[in-house]
Formats: sequence, C-alpha cells, structure tokens
Amino acid sequence: MTSSDQRVAIVTGGSRGIGAATAKRLARDGFAVALTYIERKQAADEVVAAIEAAGGRALAVQADLAKRDDVLGIFAATDEAFGGRLDALVLNAAAIPYALTAELSEDDWDWAFAVNAKAAFLSFREAAKRMTEGGRIVTISTGLTRNPMAISNAYAASKSAAETLTKSFAQEVGPRGITVNTVQPGITDTEGLQIPRELIEHLVGQTALRRLGQPEDLADVVAFVVSDDARWVTGQVIYASGGLA
Repeated sequence: MTSSDQRVAIVTGGSRGIGAATAKRLARDGFAVALTYIERKQAADEVVAAIEAAGGRALAVQADLAKRDDVLGIFAATDEAFGGRLDALVLNAAAIPYALTAELSEDDWDWAFAVNAKAAFLSFREAAKRMTEGGRIVTISTGLTRNPMAISNAYAASKSAAETLTKSFAQEVGPRGITVNTVQPGITDTEGLQIPRELIEHLVGQTALRRLGQPEDLADVVAFVVSDDARWVTGQVIYASGGLA
C-alpha cells in the first residue's frame, strides 16, 4: 500500500481515554490517524509513538475545539500530513462543565456548546468537502442525554444538540455513500467520570455486565461503525453501555 492509498482518520480528544483507544484501534485497522489534544502534548505524543512503533502513521495536532480557527486547523494539518484525503472522522473531544443550573456560568454554558455542538457543525462542514463514497463520521455522545443528572445540564444539552445534528447530517450526505452515526457510551472509566464513588458503584450495579466500561470497549464499537461491515448503519444513536438500564 502506498501512502496515497492509505485511509485517513481524524480523532478529536485523542490524547487519553476513549479518544486514545480509538486512535490506536483505527491505526491497527490500517488508518493513518491525526489525533488532537489541547494541553496534554506529552500524552498525545505517546499515543503517536505507540502507533508508529506498531508500524502505523500518526500526527498529533494541538487544537482547542472551542475556537473556530483551531477546528479548521485540524483539517488543514491533516491535509498537509496525509495528502488531503479523509475517510473517517471521530468527534470524541468534549467539554464537561458539571454544575447545577443555578450555579452554572454563562461562559461554561457557551464553552460546552462551542466544543460539543458548534465544533461538530464546523467539522461536518469540513468533512463534507473532503470525504468521498464510503466515508464514515462518528460522534461520541454520553448516556446523560438519556438519563441526565442535575449537574449535567450543559453537557447533556450540548451533546443532545450534537446527536440531532448528526442525524440530520446523515440525511444530507447519505446520497454520497457517507454514513454518520453517534456512539453513546454508558458509564466508562475515564478522567471525565467525575461523579461520586457511591454513584459509580450504583450505576455499575445497574449494568448487565456488572463492570465499568473501558475505553477499548468503546473504541471497538467505533471501529465497527467505521468499517465496511456497518455500511447500512447511518443516522443512528448506538448505545454501547454494557446493558446499563
């Protein structure tokens, strides 16, 4: 395979957690991967090094998804590194301001919607310019859109907006053979799991498999959605929760 024949993927929030696991999994599946980070350059570089050590190609791109120019810069950097091709886009990065509505600042509300919803719009628009037949777009959401907590207001609302945008974009690009889906994790063992230990134990007890999800569990689901095996799946919210009620 020449570099021009290699499929290319972008994974946002790829320095840790679900994003890092997804970047590594897609690299194993043959993708050249551009992964983004905000501040954790060392962690992002370690993901790139792991991919390259396994014979893959990867690029770490510093980007704050709350900033329009940074979002556009992800695509420009990927074009430069990998020749302008884009086969898969995984929007995993998230802004998670936990606070009660009465205590949430407008800045945090705007931040959540900028990262979780507006960045999806901007990314979809850029992807539409690049993807050809068989392209795959996946947004990573949260089970809190189904069962929100009091403190998850901005996070759940902005992710709900992204889920709706994902469904509508699937209708837009479907005639071009591009699929667009949401993967909605249940309770997953990542740094974003900032809830009391007692609540975690309660939720694990409500999960059919009786354990926390791991980033690799979600990465494998994303890999399926990105694969040709999922060519007939689009406009869907796939609840990957281990059977969480």
